[in-house]
Parts: sequence; structure tokens; C-alpha cells
Amino acid sequence: MPSRETCWKKGFSLTTIYDIAKRAGVSSATVSKVLNGYPDVNRETRARVEAITQELGYKQNAVARGLATKRSMTIGVFFRDHANSGLRHPFFADVLASFKDVIGVAGYDLLFFANNAPDNVHSGYEDRARHRNVDGLLLLGVWRTDPGLEAISRSSIPCLSVDLDLLGPRASYLVSDNVDGAKKAVDYLVQCGHTRIAFVGDRFSTKPGHDRLVGYQQGLEHNGLLFRHEWVLDGDFTEEGGRFAMERMLELPDLPTAIFFAGDMMAIGGMELLKQRGYVIPEDFSIIGFDDIVMSSHLSPALTTIRQKRGEMGTRAAQELLELIHKPGKPPSGVVVDVELVARETVRIVCADSSSSLASSDFFEKSGQACDVDAVEQVCVTHSAEE
Repeated sequence: MPSRETCWKKGFSLTTIYDIAKRAGVSSATVSKVLNGYPDVNRETRARVEAITQELGYKQNAVARGLATKRSMTIGVFFRDHANSGLRHPFFADVLASFKDVIGVAGYDLLFFANNAPDNVHSGYEDRARHRNVDGLLLLGVWRTDPGLEAISRSSIPCLSVDLDLLGPRASYLVSDNVDGAKKAVDYLVQCGHTRIAFVGDRFSTKPGHDRLVGYQQGLEHNGLLFRHEWVLDGDFTEEGGRFAMERMLELPDLPTAIFFAGDMMAIGGMELLKQRGYVIPEDFSIIGFDDIVMSSHLSPALTTIRQKRGEMGTRAAQELLELIHKPGKPPSGVVVDVELVARETVRIVCADSSSSLASSDFFEKSGQACDVDAVEQVCVTHSAEE
């Protein structure tokens, strides 16, 4: 076995907590308390131990620390990506980035679980989390119908799910205000003169899809518009799902003038299909999405959408999970993050009692203000007179 001098020369460190304790004139138990953040050590002793630890270049072994604190300092992440985009996912990538930053500052690392684990190993969320001894779990992209959710909802493992209303003794969730966002989308279309508004989205498998449908229905009711079941089509939040839904919609004998897609990727797929069929956006169909992914502002025309605050979602998800980990008595909660409308170029203004219409971008050039009912009426009157 190499000597301490040999190890030092080769860049190794054999310093132990016993060496630190001897230099500081305290017990090894006191050193352990200081290193693991226990509060019951006086300020002077803590400062002396920390100074000697730094002087000796001591690096605490993660396994040893885990044994002392009964924590692994890792957060497990289950990411179900139904679009097969991996960590390049246009929505969850940004949520994960801000989540990672907050978790990292708190001293935790992330452990990503593979989706294609062999059948002969631990398979459920709870089993795999316990097998890896993670301190908490983050669930992303998991559908309500997933059979593994029941066990984890009853588990003692702190768990935070995004876009999934999973509640349990140690399970909280975080979502955007999807209902209000959908209502904002419908209200905006109505303010721009539309009364024939369709919906494309997932209705049952995910909380965002269900809530956005509810918001769409509430928006119609609030504006005195009838709900037409033939104008509500299924979509799976993918580009291909948007294309397929748009194909089915074009087969209808009575078409809407505006379509609210419950996700930007579906809106992009629908817009591509319309362009291939020779339609012009927004002259033939007005389109509004949900998410405000980076791509949305770079489309031609740029997509009007509802913005989810992805950075804030990741930050607040991390804060909630850390509280669940460090405060065992904390009651679970549902965290809701507000959303906002981003008006761009895919919604036209329809003028009542006239064949005239304006792209919303033209409207903003003429009015210089947000699209509200009175302003739209004034612009329509002016535009009609110009014709």
C-alpha cells in the first residue's frame, strides 16, 4: 500500500475525519456534524473545523456522507417523452434546465431513469427509486393512465410531478393555469371577430389536455358561443398529431374560421398541412397555439400562442420538491403558474357585417394597441371605408 507521502505526490488524498478531528481538538463525531450541516455545533468550533478541512484538502466521500445523513443527495427523474425528442423536447428541456440549477445549488445531482429497462429488473416508479436510493422524484410527461402512478402516490418518497395532478402523502404537483390559458385563447379570437372556433388537443390522457378543453368550453360559454362537438378533434401534442387532426377537419362540410391547438407542436403540424393544401394563414384559417416554444416565433407567419413560463415552472418545481424532502410534515400541494397571451401573426381580424378582414399584425400597425372589442370595431369601420 502506498505511503501518505507517495499518495500526496501523486495527487491523492488519504486525509480522514480523524485527521481533521485531531488537528481541531474535537471528536470525529463533531467533524461529521460540521461536514453534514448539522446545526448543533457552536460557531467557533464550526469555523475551526471548516478551516482545517479546507487546509487539508479533504473531500467528503459521497457514500460515506449518505451513510451519515441517510441521504444519497440525488433526485431521480422519470421523463416520458411520447414525441421521442429526448432531452431536446421543446417544452420540458427548459423546465429541466431551471430545475437542475436550483437542485444543484442545494447540493443534489440528477439521476435519469431509462424508459426501456429490462423486464427482469425493478420496473415500477417506486421500486426503481428505492433501488437507486434517491431522495426524491421528478415526473415529467407521465400520462394519467400510467399504471405505476398509484404506488408512487401512496409512497413515502417525496415526489413532484409536472403537468400531472398526482397527490399523495409525499406527492405534490405543478401545472400551468391551463384552464385560464385556454379561455385567454378563445377570448382573443372572439375579440378579433371570430365566432366559429375549433379545438384540437388531448382530452383525457393528460391534465393539460383536459384542462385546456375545459377552458375552451368555458371560453365559448362566456362569449355566448355554442359548443360544436364536430369541431373538437383529438391530438397527441405532436406535430404529426396536428397534421392528422387538420386533415380530418378539412373533411367537415362546415368549417371553422379559427382553430385553437392545445399545443404548439400540433399547431405547427396543422399549419404545415394547410400550406401543403394551398391554404393561406391567417387569411383562410386563424391559428392559435399553447406553450410558446422557441420555434413558434420563427415560423412564417409567426405563431400566436399562450406562453407557459417554463423557467419559472422548473424553479418552483425544484423548490417544492426540496421542501418535501427537508420538511417531512409538509402537506402536499398543487402549484399553479400563470400564463400569458403572445399575439403574433396567425390570427386575422374578422370585421362583422363585411367581407373585410385584417391580419392581426396589420391591426397592430393601425391601432398600436392590444386586440379588444372596441378597437377591432373601430379598425373594421376604418378599413371598410378605405375599401
